[in-house]
Amino acid sequence: MLYGDMALRRRCRAVLRAHHGLHAPGAFSVDALCERLGEQRRRPIHLHALPLHQIRAGACGLWLSTATDDHIFYEQRTTRAHQEHIVLHEVGHMLFDHHTVDEGDGWITALLTDLDPRAVRRILARSHYSTGQEREAEMTA
Repeated sequence: MLYGDMALRRRCRAVLRAHHGLHAPGAFSVDALCERLGEQRRRPIHLHALPLHQIRAGACGLWLSTATDDHIFYEQRTTRAHQEHIVLHEVGHMLFDHHTVDEGDGWITALLTDLDPRAVRRILARSHYSTGQEREAEMTA
């Protein structure tokens, strides 16, 4: 194992330890994990299937943050296991508090017709984050 991989694993373990109350008793459930994380962060997490036009544009998952809520979007034309992995990947970004700069709000309006683009504080989609952030989120998932 490369030194960088060991350091990455240590960072991921530290972030998961910092959020130790996320695992609920019983069988693992992505929905239960998101509910507990939302409670911990005092911000509800809403899960949404990506609209088909966004999937055709190459997006398979994204995390959108407003002042009061978090929204995770996942590809709908894939297996349930893959959908859960996409959600967990986006949860990884949330746990690491990854950030990106918005490159324009036109596609936000197309994605969420009932959300004011000015309310969006943070968006992470696969094309927006650095390799380091991507590796952290993927390892956490």
